[in-house]
Amino acid sequence: MNVIDSSIRQHRTADVSLTLTYHGAPVVGQEVQVQQLRHKFLFGANWGECTLAWVNGELSGAAKEEAERRNEAFLRLFNQATLPFYWGRFEPERGKPDTERLRHLAQWYVAHGCTVKGHPLCWHTLTADWLLELRPEQILKAQLARIEREVTTFAGLIDQWDVVNEAVIMPVFDRYDNGITRLCKAMGRIELIRAVFEAARSANPKATLLLNDFDVSPAFDILVEGCLAAGIAIDMVGIQSHMHQGYWGVERTRRVLENFERFNLPIAFTETTLISGALMPPEIVDLNDYQVEQWPSTPEGERRQAEEAITHYKTLFARPAVQAITWWDITDGHWLKAPSGLLRHDQTPKPVYEALLKLIKDEWWLPPTTMITNARGQLHFTSFLGDYELRSGSQTIKFALNEKGLTALTLAL
Repeated sequence: MNVIDSSIRQHRTADVSLTLTYHGAPVVGQEVQVQQLRHKFLFGANWGECTLAWVNGELSGAAKEEAERRNEAFLRLFNQATLPFYWGRFEPERGKPDTERLRHLAQWYVAHGCTVKGHPLCWHTLTADWLLELRPEQILKAQLARIEREVTTFAGLIDQWDVVNEAVIMPVFDRYDNGITRLCKAMGRIELIRAVFEAARSANPKATLLLNDFDVSPAFDILVEGCLAAGIAIDMVGIQSHMHQGYWGVERTRRVLENFERFNLPIAFTETTLISGALMPPEIVDLNDYQVEQWPSTPEGERRQAEEAITHYKTLFARPAVQAITWWDITDGHWLKAPSGLLRHDQTPKPVYEALLKLIKDEWWLPPTTMITNARGQLHFTSFLGDYELRSGSQTIKFALNEKGLTALTLAL
């Protein structure tokens, strides 16, 4: 067992001693079946426009069939979904948000056992154009009202939010004028973050609130430190890892993690991509600047992508601070036209999909397993943290493994 696998076993599994009782007495020699239903760790991906349209009954024919194949692949692998709340698309006309379509999508994912995260509540890109008609104090009022509306409306369906996205670049963003950059310039990063986090916290005190960024330089590290020093209650640090110019490698990934693990906050890798074709040239600074009509996946690239993805997931899963990994997007071409998906354009699985499925639902999973209680009515097994089911005859009992290490449980028939 190598160091990574040893760390995964140490931090992600429970050594279970489960006692089965009937009217308080141990049940001896009872054959039961135990199986895992869900990981505690969040393995996720983002929505997909086709899924949003499909859930709302807007597709037919080949487009509908492709969406169904995508959704089937999604649910086989993932237990978390990130949904789109880009202000400019969600509310292009002031006072007319796309609430019902997004509610249907959230309900669909929740009904299929997924934790849902909203992305993002405050971002300078894809924000509402009508904010430019307002003064900074009016923009702030509109931003806080938008947060209160979305977080309150979706509470219970969506209890995780990327509250602020890419704050490091927000006040110096110069690609085009927008209301949120204006507001961040007027308030400063930390005071804007304070205002929007407090609004989200007030709207749903039970929600998990993230500060998310693509900038993994000391600039983001310093910003997180400044926010915490200012008393801002950040629940989780979100790190983007779009590796269009090549896999970071284990050592760089560990260095990035170490910069943020010192805050003793949970970490989510919120946007992960690896390329299965030619890599983006290294001189490109902004991924959005690389726009090509054809960016094909190749057999060699697909083999490389699968190998790198497995190494990346194992590296992250071995670090106890990391609680979620989100792939962005699962279909080729949906993110900057890049061959970064787990599925090809026709929704057929690439080697990376099959490799992750084997890793998450085989190597890191307890399938239906028959066991027999011993003379003290006990079962002993080791498995990954998450939700489980025990079947004994016609009875089914659900239970959860939430803590790593030695775990004693008693279940009553």
